[in-house]
Amino acid sequence: MKKVLVIGAGAQGGPCASILAGEESVEEIRLGDIDLALAQKVAGKINSHKVKAFKLDASSEAEVLVAAQGVDVVINLTHLKFNDVILSAALAAKTHYVDTASDTPFLEDWISGEEHHLHSGFKEVGKTALAGSGFAPGVANVLTRHACDQLERVEKIVIRVGRKSPSATEEVVSAWQPTWSPEILLEDYSEPPMLLIDGKFTQVPIFSNPETYRFPEPVGELLLSSHMHEEPYMIPLFYLDKGLQYFDFKYPVDKLAGAFIKMGFASHEPIDVKGVQVAPVDVLMKLVKRPGNKFFTEDPESILTSDLTGIMDVSVEGEKGGQRVHHNISYRFTDGPNHARQRQLFNTFGTTMVYVALPAVVGARMCVQGDVESGVITADSLDPAKFFAGMEARGVPFEFDEEIKLVNPIDN
Repeated sequence: MKKVLVIGAGAQGGPCASILAGEESVEEIRLGDIDLALAQKVAGKINSHKVKAFKLDASSEAEVLVAAQGVDVVINLTHLKFNDVILSAALAAKTHYVDTASDTPFLEDWISGEEHHLHSGFKEVGKTALAGSGFAPGVANVLTRHACDQLERVEKIVIRVGRKSPSATEEVVSAWQPTWSPEILLEDYSEPPMLLIDGKFTQVPIFSNPETYRFPEPVGELLLSSHMHEEPYMIPLFYLDKGLQYFDFKYPVDKLAGAFIKMGFASHEPIDVKGVQVAPVDVLMKLVKRPGNKFFTEDPESILTSDLTGIMDVSVEGEKGGQRVHHNISYRFTDGPNHARQRQLFNTFGTTMVYVALPAVVGARMCVQGDVESGVITADSLDPAKFFAGMEARGVPFEFDEEIKLVNPIDN
């Protein structure tokens, strides 16, 4: 992997370029964004001759095609509404493609069982389009496969994600403060979640199936509910032939986001306000406080001040050797209190914000090295052992807690 095009210089694009700059094999990183000043700021922060910042309109297939000429892989880290354009340009440039999130049309096509319309094209040129190689989807899919590959029969898969900063003080009344893109977060909460129930894909109302779930400390108890995400569309298809009957993905309930949605503030349909046509979502997006880009503010001292801990729990139930088995995995994707790990991440990658960007780089490397099949695939096709090795290639351990319990059939 010598030449890489990274599209998007935002919260994930900066860390991705920083990780790539430290890769010995990488010679050139083309960092494109519609905001040239932002791309240049990222390049200045990384301070490597490898990073070339330039202005790129991701909505223009022609521009992306020109930018992708001669690169080994395109890593798409911009808004998912540009996925189709960038994917088509990557195929036209005959290069590999990686992204970290998928839009609803892609997901609906995926569960239809129909081959992606560009699948044969990528196979013909011997390249791979890897969809969803970030944290979730991405690491979530690979950890699930790691557990499922060890079972002869898989009946139930549940994924729970949560995070908490114990030192954070809760105000009596607080404003809505999303921790990442408010547009994408609002879209996720607005769309009916997909579950697999009795072996069939089933949509349920937003905020369905509320559950008080206890994560390992210091996260502890959080109120979760079914959540629109990529995993319920991607993962089940790989285990239906193993007998999978149930799958769900739950995420912390955001009561403020829910209130805005129920009031209609997620709507893009204009309404009349004193004679002016205004889309409610535009008003909300204008007023919401956007999260800062931690990539620019991190330094060796500040990385030791956060106690934010993020945990993803994956639980798989099935059978092995005639015995019922519960295979549970707990993965800390952010671990602020672990100062030794924070220092190691920062010293190795130039940032601690790697839990999405690093899996994208690992997925890109696997594509270029031929460790995956050609065509349009998801992270479910990645070999767990090779993926885990890739996550540790720069010397930072990839660790998760794992528990395999044998359950007597009469104790179901």
